[in-house]
Amino acid sequence: MILYSILFILPSLFVFAAGGKLPEPEVKIEVLHKPLMCYRKSKYGDMLLVHYEGFLESNGTLFHSSHKHGDKKPVWFTLGIREVIKGWDKGLQNMCTGERRKLTIPPSLAYGKEGKGQVPPSSTLIFDIELMDIQNGPRSHESFREMDLNDDWKLSREEVKDYLKKEFEKHGYSPNDTHHEVMVDDIFKNEDEDKDGFISSREFIYQHDEL
Repeated sequence: MILYSILFILPSLFVFAAGGKLPEPEVKIEVLHKPLMCYRKSKYGDMLLVHYEGFLESNGTLFHSSHKHGDKKPVWFTLGIREVIKGWDKGLQNMCTGERRKLTIPPSLAYGKEGKGQVPPSSTLIFDIELMDIQNGPRSHESFREMDLNDDWKLSREEVKDYLKKEFEKHGYSPNDTHHEVMVDDIFKNEDEDKDGFISSREFIYQHDEL
């Protein structure tokens, strides 16, 4: 399933003195519900399970819903490795399990000038997202130790893929090798700095600026 991501950047009235560039837009976040107790907050590298609905700001059209479309189940993704649109990666940080947020995302943080599927070009998007669960993702220190099966302090593609399959199966989702291959490709693209085919502990734990 294609995940729709989110982020609204408020337009700035000022430009930087050097270079004349506008600052990068940011997501507009509204908290619709927050649980009384929050034992863990989402961070880059976590795997998040969410239910969501996406609307066009222009006319309120629902273009996708995990409740109504596909298999009608919540969806998993890893925060911060560009599996989803940039708006989601930015707008779902520091979120509690059970929390609901409304995210308003400008085109530059969604599907841009081209659009995608039922999303027209240059569309501002609104998402209603509920965070169902948070699990250690493929970038946490704990996950690195779990994934490093031969204790050589570096991860192969097979070790990363094996970990992802186990995590999905643990939560009742059938393994999807194609989806896992895409996730592994994304992880190695961002983490394997020296392109040697392995991810060292330093490469793995380091939070890259572009995320």
